[in-house]
Amino acid sequence: MSDEVTYDAASQVEVIKGHLRDEAAEASVMPADGLGCHSGSEMKKAAKLSGNSELLAQFAKDYPQGPHDKPQSMCPAFGSLRVGLRMRRVATVLSGSACCVYGLTFVSHFYGARRSVGYVPFNSETLVTGKLFEDIRDSVHELADPDLYDAIVVTNLCVPTASGVPLRLLPDEINGVRIVGIDVPGFGIPTHAEAKDVLAGAMLNYARKEIEAGPVAAPLGGKSDRPTVSLLGEMFPADPVMIGAMLAPMGLAAGPVVPTREWRELYSALDCGAVAAIHPFYTAAIREFEAAGRPILGSAPVGYDGTAAWMAGIGDIFGLAADQVAAAQNAFLPAIKGALAAKPITGRITLSGYEGSELLVARLLIESGAEIPYVGTACPKTPWSAEDAAWLEAKGVQVKFRASLEDDCAAMEAFQPNLAIGTTPVVQKAKELAIPGLYFTNLISARPLMGPAGAGSLAEVVNAAIAGKARMDKMRDFFEGVGAGDTAGVWEGAPNLRPDFRAAHQKKLDKMARAAKAQEMI
Repeated sequence: MSDEVTYDAASQVEVIKGHLRDEAAEASVMPADGLGCHSGSEMKKAAKLSGNSELLAQFAKDYPQGPHDKPQSMCPAFGSLRVGLRMRRVATVLSGSACCVYGLTFVSHFYGARRSVGYVPFNSETLVTGKLFEDIRDSVHELADPDLYDAIVVTNLCVPTASGVPLRLLPDEINGVRIVGIDVPGFGIPTHAEAKDVLAGAMLNYARKEIEAGPVAAPLGGKSDRPTVSLLGEMFPADPVMIGAMLAPMGLAAGPVVPTREWRELYSALDCGAVAAIHPFYTAAIREFEAAGRPILGSAPVGYDGTAAWMAGIGDIFGLAADQVAAAQNAFLPAIKGALAAKPITGRITLSGYEGSELLVARLLIESGAEIPYVGTACPKTPWSAEDAAWLEAKGVQVKFRASLEDDCAAMEAFQPNLAIGTTPVVQKAKELAIPGLYFTNLISARPLMGPAGAGSLAEVVNAAIAGKARMDKMRDFFEGVGAGDTAGVWEGAPNLRPDFRAAHQKKLDKMARAAKAQEMI
């Protein structure tokens, strides 16, 4: 019997005690707040703990990270989403935070998508309990109508990937409709250009297995009676036509462009004699072509030197006679040389972008007469970009793969070009310095580059931009003295900067950072 004096039975009430949370479980359960691309390292750690280590390891191999752990451009999933929305009889479904899905659908329709995007919403409870996967599975079953669709593409964004939502467990086929599940997290795919490769590679893998299993549908336009060259990478609509014209004298034909516009084109793309990696960063797609035994050719028929070397490479792959290749070259190279001479470009230009064709554009500009001291691409270095990089470096160009925004801006400030071609923030920075700028994606990549059609195609827009230097100077003079950043504007007196407030706030931020670091060590 205890000697403790008690006055009621409160001490006998059962108390529910908390348990220490398992570190792995805590890291794997991420809040459904859409912070994926803003907290890359935390999301990546959670994804590994939730069973996606193999997926992230493959991403790291295919798409090596640059200096940042989060994208500096458009959300990567935008690339794969656009590929799906452009395909006939293909439905697209997103699983991710509502804010991410809203932004992706808005931008996709802003850029001309004419189809709805499916969305499977979730909250913290459905994410943690696994109900989200069941909702995705139910949605896919409801959507799978063979009269409407050949395939359904389901994409996990950052939060579902970090939480381990297993799209691989979805059925491969429902009612004759193919189901393709992919993960496109911002913490694993550095650029939206490479996200196109994620989907293209997944679809090629599915199509290759279908071919191995038995007969597949023939292309709508019929099968070519000549060996074909499949073209890898999105390009201006006239470019495949021009490439086909250059292949014709060699007894060859241009095959489908990957990413394709309909499912059965995947079969035709795999049924080729060779693959031209026009965009060299399609690592997953190239892996599928190599698994099918198809040889890969890097670079592209851009400019005089590029076209000559590319046509010779095609001849080597197909074992064509030297005189046949020479005859084809002689049919096009003089026209290219004439077009380049007729539309020269003079001036110093820095070039950067995230589309993957930056090195090709630089070659074309140099052969047009421009001085290019720097080329930066957000895409990684691959074996199929080596020839273009070597050609540019031989011309004295500094080539930077996986270039960051800081790299591009530093090069622009160092070289003081007559024109800066780059992404939106690079062009914005250029205009602040009164340097003419052109947005690469809308104004440069939206033009033909291949063969005689590409030679001279950039001269008009580039020369017009360079000629606008006086207008840029006038604009800078007009806005001179209005300040910058948080002090911009017209003030009656000097702006009240309050550096003491800034210092106090910075101390708070530093203290929070130290506390977070200490917590990690524990």
